[in-house]
Amino acid sequence: MTEKTKLYEDLTFVYGTEQGEHVYDCVMEKLQNMPRLDREADWVSEKDVMLITYGDQVQDSDCKPLQSLHQFAEQFLKPSLSAIHILPFYPYTSDDGFSVVDYTQVDPALGEWEDVERLSQSFDLMFDAVINHISRHSPWFQGYLNGDPKYENFFIEADPDADYSTVTRPRALPLLTEVETSRGRRHVWTTFSDDQIDLNYANPEVFLAVLDVLLFYVSKGAKYIRLDAIGYLWKELGTSCIHLEQTHRIVQAYRQVLDEAAPGTVIITETNVPHKDNVRYFGDGADEAHMVYQFPLPPLTLYSFLTGDARPLTSWAKQLEAPKPGTSFFNFLASHDGIGLMPARGILGDSEIDYMVSETHDRGGYVGYKDNGDGTKSPYELNINYFSALKAPDDSQSAAVKKFLGAQTILLSMAGVPGIYFHSLVGSENYRAGAEESGIPRRINRQKLSRQRLEQELRQTGTVREEVFSEFTLRIQIRRRQPAFHPDAEQRIIENDPRLFVILRGTGQQSILAVVNSSADTVETELGLPEGLEADCFQDLIGGARFSAADGILKTTLGAHDCLWLLPQ
Repeated sequence: MTEKTKLYEDLTFVYGTEQGEHVYDCVMEKLQNMPRLDREADWVSEKDVMLITYGDQVQDSDCKPLQSLHQFAEQFLKPSLSAIHILPFYPYTSDDGFSVVDYTQVDPALGEWEDVERLSQSFDLMFDAVINHISRHSPWFQGYLNGDPKYENFFIEADPDADYSTVTRPRALPLLTEVETSRGRRHVWTTFSDDQIDLNYANPEVFLAVLDVLLFYVSKGAKYIRLDAIGYLWKELGTSCIHLEQTHRIVQAYRQVLDEAAPGTVIITETNVPHKDNVRYFGDGADEAHMVYQFPLPPLTLYSFLTGDARPLTSWAKQLEAPKPGTSFFNFLASHDGIGLMPARGILGDSEIDYMVSETHDRGGYVGYKDNGDGTKSPYELNINYFSALKAPDDSQSAAVKKFLGAQTILLSMAGVPGIYFHSLVGSENYRAGAEESGIPRRINRQKLSRQRLEQELRQTGTVREEVFSEFTLRIQIRRRQPAFHPDAEQRIIENDPRLFVILRGTGQQSILAVVNSSADTVETELGLPEGLEADCFQDLIGGARFSAADGILKTTLGAHDCLWLLPQ
């Protein structure tokens, strides 16, 4: 296979020469015994826009949820979206899917593999690989508890009296969980919860077992594979136990195998951490993740619209380095999780983050905290629906919708592949009942919807859902027709009035100047046209208006939360 020397180096780095050679031989045998999955290996383009959704997001009493999702997507989403990220659709015991019992089964309550494979014929699919941990009720962990030699070293036993002060803690929960095994009581590593038992990648059999899962996923229609919480994969006492070199090498090894077995598979790493750590998962641009989540974008965009001050967003975006060809940012504003605050630290100060925390509480949301390891806690994420986070108590419906669409227009304008959460696309608001009934704050943004009622509201003129969906999908469709929005097209941030976010996309074939007013003010501004964009006339692709320019200056007035995509004529 190509890059076999690099694969050998990665495996021997992680496991040592003897064990690394054994793992390498096992990998080569797997590749020789499975058919190569040949399919289109084209890289992403401006046409790629992904929906993020649960498998049971739209429910219909007449069919299984995956079938209902497929039917809804065919009817309402086909012109706007190219791909669907189905959040974990495997049997699970907690965390709304992220505590997987069996990686290779579809939750019977959702449907079966045939439903997933049929959906993959209409949309590119992203599967979750929840491979940092597994449910305590899984056969793997039950085998460990019962003394099955196969699973004896699948999990990380630890001394509860050791010093764990250097370990990065994403949640304010115990790091170790005591369990009763056939060999007596043991303490196992549980980064996220006592029902999510961390896998032991120091055991090469775990590496191979997970590789089988990844190869199975591509055989079942996955074009994109999301490596959930991947930064925590390797543990070494006395370190932070996050982003260790062994973790990067394991991702690189999986990448090389998938490149050979299923060319065109896209690996995306989920690491809700500061930007400099996040982009390290690009590797050298050709050997690790194809895409990484753009985690600072959600909190910085939210801050811009809460305050009417786009300067922190502008400053951060201006210093972004373009990823190397063949890699891209995965841009999003909302997801099944909360709005992470850690990636905004260092860009926003403590007082600015505290302001967002206060506004979240005022708008009906919750705040999650992380353990700092010294007895203190810090705000970690905002648990709130994105529409509700932006909507002020005195906003009219039209004002709230316009503000929300302004934020989404920033998402659609940034270089990268947009990921759009289902509830954002259909204009949902806080689901506090779900959070309160379950005691799980994140469920404020995870409401399951009746397909019949949803479709009725989407067709009913004047509802929030109809207003958001119709305009949001229109802007997505406009975006998909513009080469300037190709993920590889140039991005240049232009500083102007502090209330405006101004970004130039593309060169050569096409250029578009995107202007978004993050404030409720009317802003009169003079836009100095960047080099290469000298034109006398521009048309706004969103609203259709035409604007004149003279002497390299375009004078314009933007109302509250107005957005422009200016195309030179």
